[in-house]
Amino acid sequence: MAVLIVGAGFSGATIARILAESGIEIQVIDARDHLAGNAYDYINEYQIRVHKYGPHLFHTSNQEVVDFLSKFTEWVPYHHKVKAMLADGKLVTLPANKETTEIVGKNNVIDIFFRPYTKKMWGMSLEEIDPDIIARVPIRDDLNELYFPNDTFQALPSEGYTLMVQKMLDHPLIKVSLNSSFDKSALDLYDHCFNSMSIDDFFDHIYGRLPYRSIKFHTHTLPINKVFPVAVVNFTHEEKFTRVTEWKNLPRHGESKVFSTLTFEEPCDYLENNYERYYPVKDMQGINRNLYNQYKKLTPDNVTFIGRCGLYSYLDMHQAVASAMAIAKKYLSSSTN
Repeated sequence: MAVLIVGAGFSGATIARILAESGIEIQVIDARDHLAGNAYDYINEYQIRVHKYGPHLFHTSNQEVVDFLSKFTEWVPYHHKVKAMLADGKLVTLPANKETTEIVGKNNVIDIFFRPYTKKMWGMSLEEIDPDIIARVPIRDDLNELYFPNDTFQALPSEGYTLMVQKMLDHPLIKVSLNSSFDKSALDLYDHCFNSMSIDDFFDHIYGRLPYRSIKFHTHTLPINKVFPVAVVNFTHEEKFTRVTEWKNLPRHGESKVFSTLTFEEPCDYLENNYERYYPVKDMQGINRNLYNQYKKLTPDNVTFIGRCGLYSYLDMHQAVASAMAIAKKYLSSSTN
């Protein structure tokens, strides 16, 4: 038995490892020149660790996911805090807590922190976007400063995400080919294919394109020790950038006393960014989900779609791993019956 996995990110690597440990030969391919998908990180010339596709902060209350990933990395504790920059340059806590609300005024919270961000990030008005997305950043009536206050496990892989995924794929039954695009003819060579590519791409957009949002990353290194008190600062203005990440403010991400590397994010349609798909668009009417379901009905028996693009779902890292673990277990169960 042999399985093809398209995508060397969290979803693909999780399935690859679980199946390989059950004696199944795995071929992993990825169109990019690196492992770890959008969680890919690297050390730059200033010895600062940068996440190429924006900050990835691991947080979960799923102990099964933590136990699985802990086989491939040590962890460094990190509780994420975010500030928002107001028009006068003042930094306030985000999600808005009691102190932030008192500073800006309760009636202004939506217009300052949600409305301009939603327009930039999603290209839609606040009324057009699914409220579930906004609910990810709830307004609080206490003095909490944590971005993920309720998750029991919050940490970063001590040597980065790329090395962790590399260790996940380090198994004698797993072969990895980078710079390798998927071709449907490969389906005839394998018993099954777990595919993380965009489902509309797989079916050549016969029903039309699913919309995705993308990010253009602008990374700059300044000859200064430190700029901000936290790793991520969101902008409340109506200009094109949504936030900036100062990488050294994450633990084990650099100790330079002279330089600091920052990445500014500019959201855009994926068609404007070399077809880089990062966020499926969850609209209020569910039009995009209905289109996805049309494509899903065409799925061949020997293909399972996985990950954010394959499932057209806004998955955090722990959710992607949990989903992939469930998919792998289901496949093993069905293949042994």
